[in-house]
Order: sequence, then C-alpha cells, then structure tokens
Amino acid sequence: MQLPLTYKDIVKILPHRYPFLLVDRIIEMELGERVVGIKNVTANEPFFEGHFPGNPIMPGVLIIEAMAQVGGILARLSVPGVMDREDGGVFFAAMDKVKFRKPVIPGDQIRFELTPIRTGSRVWKMTGTADVAGDRVAQAELVATIG
Repeated sequence: MQLPLTYKDIVKILPHRYPFLLVDRIIEMELGERVVGIKNVTANEPFFEGHFPGNPIMPGVLIIEAMAQVGGILARLSVPGVMDREDGGVFFAAMDKVKFRKPVIPGDQIRFELTPIRTGSRVWKMTGTADVAGDRVAQAELVATIG
C-alpha cells in the first residue's frame, strides 16, 4: 500500500468503525519495523460529552486504544498472508508501563509511533508513544495477538 494510508485504506485493514475507529492516517511505515499514525481530535468526539462537561479531555484508555490500532495496522500488514485470512484479526491482549503525561483536548493532533519489541506470526509486543505538538502525552508497551 502506498503512504499515506487514509480512511479508505485503514477500514480495509482494521475492523473498527465509528465511533471506535481512532486512527485517521498512517504517515510512515516500515513493515515489521515501525509505524507512525495520526489521530485528529475534534470537539464533536462522542466521548467528550461526558468526559468531562465543560472541560473536555480525551480518556486515557482511548489514547492507548488508538495507539493499539496503529500497532495493529503494522502487525496485520507485516505478517505475510494475514490480510487474506478470516482469522487474521489483531486483538489487544495486554498493556504494560502505561504512562499518561498531559491531557489531550479538542483541536489536538496525536502522533503515535510504535516499534516492535518482539514479533511473530501470532503475538506481537510493541513499544509506543503518543505526542501532541512535540510533547509526550502517553507511552506504553502493548501486546497483540493475531487470529
């Protein structure tokens, strides 16, 4: 696939759909090595209605979910034949060393960068960061299973 990957490409790779598709674009990718994805945070995101009225902050768990979705794109495209298998979905299995550093608010653009720590045909472990305007907002180690 040719970069950048946009919505039309991403929905062919991930099963997520609105309101749970949290990746807008993949701007850099080296299969099996690293991926960079973007999430544009808008004021009309459904979670802002209740988190928190008058002080909208993106829930940390959704920042980590978005990070996992970016990593899932790398994993699905990196393992030969996974895109052709019915059981080739990527499932979030674990997270470790999660840190939230700054709040994410409407108007922010989150840049996710993930690199694999361990790869395989069934289990991937990645380290990821989330930055807004050059400032780290979150980081984590994520484990995903394929199929």
